[in-house]
Amino acid sequence: MISRRTFVSALAGGLLAAPLAAEAQHPTKVSRLGYLSSLSRSDPTYATLRDALLQGLHGHGYVEGRTITIEWRFAEGSQSRLPNLAAELVRLRVDLLFAEGTPSALAAKQATSTIPIVFSPVADPIGSGLVATLSRPGGNLTGLTFMAPELVGKRLELLKEAVPGMMRVGVLSHPGNPSETTLKSLLAETEAAARASGVQLRHLQAQGPNDLDRAFTLMSRERVDGLILLPSVMFSSERRRIADLAANNRLPTMFFFREFVEAG
Repeated sequence: MISRRTFVSALAGGLLAAPLAAEAQHPTKVSRLGYLSSLSRSDPTYATLRDALLQGLHGHGYVEGRTITIEWRFAEGSQSRLPNLAAELVRLRVDLLFAEGTPSALAAKQATSTIPIVFSPVADPIGSGLVATLSRPGGNLTGLTFMAPELVGKRLELLKEAVPGMMRVGVLSHPGNPSETTLKSLLAETEAAARASGVQLRHLQAQGPNDLDRAFTLMSRERVDGLILLPSVMFSSERRRIADLAANNRLPTMFFFREFVEAG
């Protein structure tokens, strides 16, 4: 499982500190950081990310309200709000923009080509159009990736090991998140792993939260033996509900973040 707290701590302690390091020489200068997230402020994940960020900053001498000001912006689960929020942070002339997740990073990139942007782990920064290459990102963006296309096959292998005799696996995706290119890569890697393992796949989609019940009903009706959940901001926001649906349907599920397991 991936711990986003670990990733954010690394960003705050390393990547995030680098653009601000020059200002550490000038104690009278109060740096301004913009934080952009598609999450809701009430989402428990936000508290984890916030604490990790503040801890990493504190380790480099930055204290919110004293040596750094943080402008927090949340889309409250509505990705359509991200472009306006990103533009608002640019107008505030933040020194650095921290984007949580792929949709936030894309909105930040669209909003500015000059302010440094650090993104938290995204599935596929190249396929999403955030960076040119991993070794030479180019432009004003950098960050971390958990390389979801390459890992999804391994997740299927682990699920099969955990469920002996598994023959049919559901693959639940959220169209449009991640990007179409990334989603195609995720599905291609899953299909290749399924062929190698002799497993049949049942592809399902959830356009929004209202589609989750229907998807699990279909999987139960078709007697799938397990479920692979592909990365999605919407799935993250609905993780407690998804964990409950998987448990109620007695469906072994491979998630992409540990928060799903903790929610269940």
